[in-house]
Amino acid sequence: MSDTALRRASWSLLAGNFAIGCGVMVVAGSLNDLTRSLQVSVAAAGQLITVAALAMSLGAPLLAALCAGWDRRRLLALALIWYGLGHAASALMPDYAALLPVRALSVLAAAVFTPQAAAAISWMAPPERRGRAITFVFLGWSVASVLGMPLHSFIGETFGWRWAFGLVTLLSLLSAWAVWRAVPDGVRPPSLGLDQWRELLTHPVLMAMVAVTALSGSGQFTLFAYFAPFYRQVLQADAAQISFLFFWFGGFGLLGNVLLSRHVDRVGAGRAVAWSLAGMALSMALWPLAGQLWLMPLVLLPWALTGFASNSAQQARLSQAAPALAPALMALNTSAIYLGQALGAGGGGAVVAANLSAGQPPYERLHWIALAWMLAAMALSHWVSRRIARDPTHV
Repeated sequence: MSDTALRRASWSLLAGNFAIGCGVMVVAGSLNDLTRSLQVSVAAAGQLITVAALAMSLGAPLLAALCAGWDRRRLLALALIWYGLGHAASALMPDYAALLPVRALSVLAAAVFTPQAAAAISWMAPPERRGRAITFVFLGWSVASVLGMPLHSFIGETFGWRWAFGLVTLLSLLSAWAVWRAVPDGVRPPSLGLDQWRELLTHPVLMAMVAVTALSGSGQFTLFAYFAPFYRQVLQADAAQISFLFFWFGGFGLLGNVLLSRHVDRVGAGRAVAWSLAGMALSMALWPLAGQLWLMPLVLLPWALTGFASNSAQQARLSQAAPALAPALMALNTSAIYLGQALGAGGGGAVVAANLSAGQPPYERLHWIALAWMLAAMALSHWVSRRIARDPTHV
């Protein structure tokens, strides 16, 4: 495959991940208007994140097995079309009860696109550029945090959450067109048989790597899912200030991912994961200092620089650890990302509801729970690195 063709395919898959990231984060960005418009509590609205994340978590490995033989050009373009139409349908739902299942069905496309885009670019790129190619495609998520989250927040606060969902529809359909134009025919990473799936699911080191993703995602979404109401209710931020904080978080997230993309093959994916987890843990430990609006950007900075880079580094780490199992590993890791989102958002919502029932500040203790998840991820990642260093031939 020529460098030009690989570059075009990479950019189209980056655009697809941008649309996917915008859709995954649209609820968190417009959570304030969702609660007002649908007349539900913050904890209940947060369950839109939990249910969608569970659907994606369960769907990623199952759909990877079902779609293993598909040409990736068609699979990825169709996934984005499904995603766009699903968000259009979600925007038309009259109430919370109707929105919940439609949202869950629409995000199944994300369970297909993200891992299969990583597997496709891994198959197309030469081995010496594979880590950089994968992390480049995942820059789409970072760009979504830079542009998508602030836009969702501003649109939700100004025009309503339905218009934010409409933006996701437009982005998804445009990205589907880009993928169809740029990804070549015949991209079919090798399918895995039952024996290979069994080998993967019983491999302690590889499954521990995947578990690191779930633990770190749980830590992030314990807090991240409730950023918008925290900014509004605790920091008394207005619509413009909330958008700025999301833009700040996303901008440094993009910077962190760009730096990772350029240096991951030299630094090593395992070391990049360790640094990323430490950066997020630092922000969570500093969270008590964020009682005033002007301090919030400083507290968020380490997390912003490392949060999205962590997922990219994990994908590169897994693809390098077992290239032959990459399609299944990418699917399982994507499943772990969304499982972490479900556990974090669901657990955080339960804490918010319990605090309100007890007459306590609703977001009390969330950061300590998030930090506990992150420390567990750091410990497990360290164990994985030691095992690989001791016996790199039996990862």
